Amino acid sequence: MSEAPSATYRLQLTPSFGFAAAAAIAPYLADLGVSHVYLSPILQAVPGSEHGYDVADHAAVDADRGGEDGYRAMVAEFRAHGLGVVVDIVPNHMAFQSAMAADVAEHGWESPYAHWFDWEGDRLVVPGQGVPNYRRFFDISGLIGLRQEDERVFEATHALLFRLAAEGLIDGLRIDHVDGLADPGAYLEQLRSRFDGWIVVEKILTGDEALPEGWPGTTGYETAVAVDGLFTDPLAEATFTTLYTELTGGPADFAEVAAEGKRHVIERGLAPEVDRLHRMIRELLPQGDPDELRTLLVGSLVEFPAYRSYDQAQEVGWREFGTRFQQTTSALTARGLEDTAFYRWSRLTSRNEVGGEPARFSVDPEAFHRDCNTRFGAGMTTLSTHDTKRQEDVRARLAVLTELPGEWEEFVRARCDGISPADRDLDYLMWQTLVGAWPLDAPRLTGYLTKAMREAKAHTDWIDTDEAYEKAVLERARKALADEGVPRFAASLAPYERSNVLSQKLIQLTMPGVPDLYQGCELTGYSLVDPDNRRAVDYDRRRALLAGLDGGAPPRDLDTEKLLVTSRALRLRRENPGWSTSFHVPLTAEGPAADHVVAFRRGDAVTVATRLPAGLARTGGWHDTVLPLSGRWRDVLTGRPHGPLKDLLATYPVALLIPEEHQ
Repeated sequence: MSEAPSATYRLQLTPSFGFAAAAAIAPYLADLGVSHVYLSPILQAVPGSEHGYDVADHAAVDADRGGEDGYRAMVAEFRAHGLGVVVDIVPNHMAFQSAMAADVAEHGWESPYAHWFDWEGDRLVVPGQGVPNYRRFFDISGLIGLRQEDERVFEATHALLFRLAAEGLIDGLRIDHVDGLADPGAYLEQLRSRFDGWIVVEKILTGDEALPEGWPGTTGYETAVAVDGLFTDPLAEATFTTLYTELTGGPADFAEVAAEGKRHVIERGLAPEVDRLHRMIRELLPQGDPDELRTLLVGSLVEFPAYRSYDQAQEVGWREFGTRFQQTTSALTARGLEDTAFYRWSRLTSRNEVGGEPARFSVDPEAFHRDCNTRFGAGMTTLSTHDTKRQEDVRARLAVLTELPGEWEEFVRARCDGISPADRDLDYLMWQTLVGAWPLDAPRLTGYLTKAMREAKAHTDWIDTDEAYEKAVLERARKALADEGVPRFAASLAPYERSNVLSQKLIQLTMPGVPDLYQGCELTGYSLVDPDNRRAVDYDRRRALLAGLDGGAPPRDLDTEKLLVTSRALRLRRENPGWSTSFHVPLTAEGPAADHVVAFRRGDAVTVATRLPAGLARTGGWHDTVLPLSGRWRDVLTGRPHGPLKDLLATYPVALLIPEEHQ
């Protein structure tokens, strides 16, 4: 099996940023310090697709992105700069707008592709022409589920990928939505038998849930949530809960909102899937009362504690039901929680992240270190992805609010007054968004709020749109943009935001696992949910800034400070691969400010980061706090020798120490 990357850099390929554009930044990515480029899907998608997850032909490389010739040329350029390639693949579903689905829609079970899809009846129901009679990706009728459990489908949909891999053109695979498959474990075993490269799976772990034994690592959503939680002040939880309930009238308990979100999706978006499960269980239990069976079914779906389980029933009928039930729980959790409840309960939106649990307000360092040695390390670490609701530095700024609860309360009580045409939770979300992502222009804010209120599905949604309500909300948002207090308040957070931005980045890059950088986030990342986070990245600027740092120019702002931290940590990992696989050893500071340090050693590298910087400032700084280390160490960021934290962290809130003999 191929070795794991030292670090990956995620690129979102589009028709306007295709293989040739990706190839052009190969020198920059190599200079930055990553070992592999991590690409969004490359197979032929629906023409004009901006994301590539709507694959229309598994036997061709996407023409809009440059076709197979363009892909080969891009990989050659990557190889010339020492870069490997990780490709995102979509085994769970494909576009209904494809020759295969069209053939089944026309010929039914006589079609040679009939076995590709999980469907019922005589003909596939074309989207928009009736109730879907096929398994979908979540509730999106334009994406039809694939039966990867059928070996013929597996071979047909993976043949091109295996050919490219055999030719040395793919080094790793990221498996999208593995929970949607009938038998994820069996699929991964089959994949491993045909592909010898590095594999990670898009899998969200709930609570203390662990991956099934023998699985590859995840894409790192759980690491982002853990790192974010380190910078959220646990002492503010009660204050934030009270403020939220008083301003919005919302419940103090997220569980209530989560259940309501799931029930809404069961009754609306996933109704065909739930109806199918109801039919199946009525056939399995013909003596049962249909209404009671449906009540039990819905209750089980709502209360299911994770995205899915991986148990297989022995009896054929129950095995089929169990498979469909688990495919539905994963879709329901994603839609009911991430895409509904997370937009209905805005106590602290930096915690409402993909893979997160909004009820878990913070993460203590002991829990973080424990997870680093148990749950993390096999896959990726990340702070931002194409799926995150808001990018890493929006969350870093919002975390500061928990250290300044009085200031935040004064600011938001004067604005979230309940007079808004929006429901009060949405209004509270808007003010957090304005502060967290500032500066914002009207198109970005109104685009985000349009998506947020339709995802919340409280007064409007994607199907039954209330235009008058949306217009009133967006008009209020435009007026809020003119509030001069917003930039002033955002600016007041800057010193503490800077500390969080650099600290969370260094921790993510040096903790166990393969660090992944989402495109552009080597500088500050303040984008919101897609499509905002797919905006074009200015690589000419990044290339020039990195060249300046390498030429000896000191960082002049937070962007260049973050670039310095990122590039130096990535290069150190790449140059010392053994350090990156070493055990995670927590280190404890000594002194009056010891609780404001997160530190650990991996191999011959020591990470030192500042936690809860506003609280640190209130108590007068580091005083005589030290991080005891034997031997002579030096910070690769400043060249400063290890010493008292007030000296070591005098320039930056972070340090990356290595023994002096290594310098």
